[in-house]
Amino acid sequence: MEAGTGSKNFAELATIRIGIVPGDGIGPIIMKQAIRVLECLLKDEIAAGRISLVPIEGLTIENRLACGQAVPEECLQAIRTCDVLLKGPTTTPKGGSMESANVTLRRELDLYANVRPVSVPDEGIDWVFYRENTEGEYALGSRGIELPGKLSMDFKVTTDAGTRRIARAAFEYARLNGKTNVAIVTKANIMKKTDGMFSRIAHEVAADYPGIEAEDWYIDIMTANLVNPALRSRFQVFLLPNLYGDIITDEAAQIQGGVGTAGSANIGDRYAMFEAIHGSAPRKIEAGEGDYANPASILKAAEMMLRHIAMPEKAERLQAAMRICTETEHRVTVTGHRDGATCEAFTDYLLETMRSL
Repeated sequence: MEAGTGSKNFAELATIRIGIVPGDGIGPIIMKQAIRVLECLLKDEIAAGRISLVPIEGLTIENRLACGQAVPEECLQAIRTCDVLLKGPTTTPKGGSMESANVTLRRELDLYANVRPVSVPDEGIDWVFYRENTEGEYALGSRGIELPGKLSMDFKVTTDAGTRRIARAAFEYARLNGKTNVAIVTKANIMKKTDGMFSRIAHEVAADYPGIEAEDWYIDIMTANLVNPALRSRFQVFLLPNLYGDIITDEAAQIQGGVGTAGSANIGDRYAMFEAIHGSAPRKIEAGEGDYANPASILKAAEMMLRHIAMPEKAERLQAAMRICTETEHRVTVTGHRDGATCEAFTDYLLETMRSL
């Protein structure tokens, strides 16, 4: 972390490899539609060989359990050959020692910045969350200590270098996008060593950005602030340790319209992974409603990915079409259940709209 690896300039890359990881549950269903959208948007670039969509097999719960690995080695090697990933939701086993595939990928690829935008224009909400992605409770969360019948103990990790780089990413975003406020969200009054260190370093970084106000908030009151119409529109950029960021971004997505509407970016210096923020929805699969899953979250992730690989005009086209389909016309509505449209029907509508732009 302290040495750094240098970041890619996608505008200068001759070729870009986009790894496609379907995942579990509803993942393959929504990913199939995301691929259709990407193939439409990137038709010329794919034909010219500048961009390739690379299927990556094996990151399924069945294969991971059979291998006894959160990310099987063959999958990880295939992923490392790509520049960015578009990933569907993956199931994490409850109990046991196998950690989340996402936690493993974030660590192995050093995807230290989890970036999640939330927007509700009619309510003045335009939020971007910068969540530290490789430390906190997630770094050693599956390697705690248990004394049966006595106690269990997990670990929380905060490093100077890890905190500085996520803080720098948040304040740089604020500077480049004309934002004037960064909310630093911790529980430093209780977690005095780890969260106290996070808050202190964030303010040290903030000193390099004199035009941006840095405010401390505790995570409990911030969860209340997000549902307070009189206050929430004043927030712009949020900077949080790992666990708090995981929880509060789901709350924020629900305010936007549900976790099915929000995308997520996991960004490092060398690799980046874009995904839906929701899970694999096993209950929906069991109920036979997988085909009715909302693809909006994975499509938002695809939009974020297009911006990351220096194709903002493609991202704007997708964003504009999504706004027409979900905010203006509503000719095809996905509810997530049989009373709404299927994932495929919505994508047909989206593609029709994109081609008209």
